[in-house]
Amino acid sequence: MKPSPFNKLSSLFSACIQKRNGGILLFLALFLGFQSMTRIVLMIKAAQNISWDVSLAAALGWGFIFDIGIAAWVAIPFILLLTLLPKHFFERLGGRFAIHAILLVFLYAMLFDIVAEWVFWDEFGVRFNFIAVDYLVYTHEVIDNIFESYPMPLILSGIAALSLIFHIIIWRTGLFAVWAANSVSPARDRYRFGFIACIIAVAVGLVVNQNWLPDFANNYNRELGKNGFWSLVTAFKDNELDFTQFFPTIPIEKSFQIMREELVEDGAVLLRPGEKDTLRFYAKEGPELKLNVIQITVESLSAEFLDNSGPYADLTPNLSAIEPKSLVFDNFYATGTRTDRGMEALTLSLPPTPGRSLVKRPHNEGLFTLGSIFRLKGYDTAFLYSGYGYFDNMNYFFGNNGYRVIDRNAVKHEDITFANVWGACDEDLYRWTMREADAVHAEGKPFYFFVMTTSNHRPFTFPEGRIDLPSKTSGRRGGVKYTDYAIGQFLKDASSKPWFKHTVFVIVADHCASSAGKAELPVEKYHIPLIIFAPGGQLLTGHITTIASQTDYAPTLLGLLNWSYPSRFFGHDVRTIAPEEGHAIIGNYQKLGHIEEGQFIVLKPVRKNVAYHYDFTSRSMKHIPLDKEMKEETISYYQVASYLYKHGLYNALTADEFAAYMQQGRADGAQ
Repeated sequence: MKPSPFNKLSSLFSACIQKRNGGILLFLALFLGFQSMTRIVLMIKAAQNISWDVSLAAALGWGFIFDIGIAAWVAIPFILLLTLLPKHFFERLGGRFAIHAILLVFLYAMLFDIVAEWVFWDEFGVRFNFIAVDYLVYTHEVIDNIFESYPMPLILSGIAALSLIFHIIIWRTGLFAVWAANSVSPARDRYRFGFIACIIAVAVGLVVNQNWLPDFANNYNRELGKNGFWSLVTAFKDNELDFTQFFPTIPIEKSFQIMREELVEDGAVLLRPGEKDTLRFYAKEGPELKLNVIQITVESLSAEFLDNSGPYADLTPNLSAIEPKSLVFDNFYATGTRTDRGMEALTLSLPPTPGRSLVKRPHNEGLFTLGSIFRLKGYDTAFLYSGYGYFDNMNYFFGNNGYRVIDRNAVKHEDITFANVWGACDEDLYRWTMREADAVHAEGKPFYFFVMTTSNHRPFTFPEGRIDLPSKTSGRRGGVKYTDYAIGQFLKDASSKPWFKHTVFVIVADHCASSAGKAELPVEKYHIPLIIFAPGGQLLTGHITTIASQTDYAPTLLGLLNWSYPSRFFGHDVRTIAPEEGHAIIGNYQKLGHIEEGQFIVLKPVRKNVAYHYDFTSRSMKHIPLDKEMKEETISYYQVASYLYKHGLYNALTADEFAAYMQQGRADGAQ
């Protein structure tokens, strides 16, 4: 009877194992097997979202290539170990015990990776990316959050048990024992093989490039085509992407000319039209409103949570109650998918830079911020955060851009009645805010507060008895309803304060609850609420349907206050532009988007770009030919923003500069 091809392959594998370096083959087989298992687990999890067509087979094929790439890198320490171990190491009891321990640790790590990738996919709908890199930096918050959100003792014990089972199965096959028994090898043979194997491994690791991955129509398929380890390494390497090196560009003079035309669409007058600057002047008639502003930036508050329909119906009665008395922006979009991106846009009115946000970058001091304008107008400005502000470099950024900082470290222990790893509950944060408002008001000064919440974040824990949903086990629904309850209670308590009717309350999100979607930049996953409520009746009410994003927030707010001021902001006062000129800037750390009149241009690394038509009603997207004018406008927003930051030109104004530009702006406006 002729042996089957499978038996032949098995015999060949067994023959290769029976050498010292056969351990590398064992390692590669196990590593690739577990990486394939990870992909299958994620594929099952995403079954409802992926496209079950030929693109899935292509994604799996590309995934195996990236598995080989990372396997080559990971194999290098193992190759060196087998090369350097003495000839009779495996004949000793201690040596055999050590190699069993290494195998057990390796199996545990592979199974732990499957669980970690499942958890990450559950939260973000993607393989490891730059968010995971951040998580490696802020280990305390991340690890505690995971332990508060999942039954980790049970999960870790289960991984340990499975590791032991796999270890026994591998041992029972006999391959491991055969390899260990035949691992005696002369030093010269070991060194020669080790040198060649390392050269091959390094070469494979350097050649494989994640940019090879095609742009599948369904982004879930594209993510399945990645390898988690490889994506993590790529994200770490690309945490700061130089725009001019990686993205499509046009001559810098032309990009500034395009931006000058864009920036005056809302009636502003350029102050330095011949310079590489966005400085312009807003001139308003009539008295300025010296109202206090409390900007409540709510963690992960997607617009769909306020729709009062679907799975999130009736979760936000307090926000619904103030909407008829507020100015509500129906088509408002986050610029990114992280809190620091929301802070960047809401504070700086600047398109997101590729890679890390400016909140976490070096040389981010003394920038032109919303807070800097308020301070020049005589306001007290403060950043209030319920967590520890060292996270995401928040304290440094705000503290070096004109804000006082009040975080969890700055309050007394008794000021915290309930907390999880991310921070004190929203009620505690609003109580701190109330205290700060009282103190500043007593000094006779107006105030602007940037308040950042954390309760609407996994593990979704909050004080019991506040709402009719249980803490933690009700998940996102509980987090949203508690968030709404705390805002309602804050407004109720504030209504008894003497400063209440002289205060504007802003409700805005930092980003959506989920950024995963079939498109590479799913526009609907950036849709957030913006509600501006002035209980004293000084501001307009109603609905604004013009498309806008977080970069438009600062000029729109100052426009509502009827302020005249010099500005470097990239956004518009949304109320003063034609509806067809409304646009949104959205992106992530690698892909940069701009949508206007349904045309959606996406810029990608390696100088790629693509155009879509986006239907806001059906939320559908289809490829269209690239319009040169729209492409250059999109490039200009990001290229000019990158240029200004890189050359230290997006700076706050001094008091003297502010006064001089106020005088120049009024004179130019009079002409």
